[in-house]
Amino acid sequence: MKKFFLLLFAFLGISQWTSSQLVNTQANIDTTVVITFEKTIHDYGTIKQGGNGQCEFTFTNTGTNPLVLSNVRSSCGCTVAEWPKEPILPGKSNSIKVRYDTNRVGTIAKSITVTSNAKNSTVKLTIKGNVVTK
Repeated sequence: MKKFFLLLFAFLGISQWTSSQLVNTQANIDTTVVITFEKTIHDYGTIKQGGNGQCEFTFTNTGTNPLVLSNVRSSCGCTVAEWPKEPILPGKSNSIKVRYDTNRVGTIAKSITVTSNAKNSTVKLTIKGNVVTK
């Protein structure tokens, strides 16, 4: 009988510890990193072949811990993205600069995938428009 009570108390102690760990994990949700973009779509409209294919996507770290972008990749080689490699502190803003090769005539419909340590860890940015001959 003594062993039974010892096991019961041990089980209850472990259950209480596990429960407190779950509460602590849930409390961390309040301190996650969040990346917030001013816009996720850039429309070039109609531009001439060889025209300015540059645009910028500005974002803010609206969380409470530093934001780190781990990868920014485009859907094809005609779109090149530059992004900050240093951590973005809470409340601070930065941008991803995108350059589209406007020597290609036709409809633009490309995506840029941003991967980070944020709660919304993957964000899809889109560029669109139409390139016409000179």
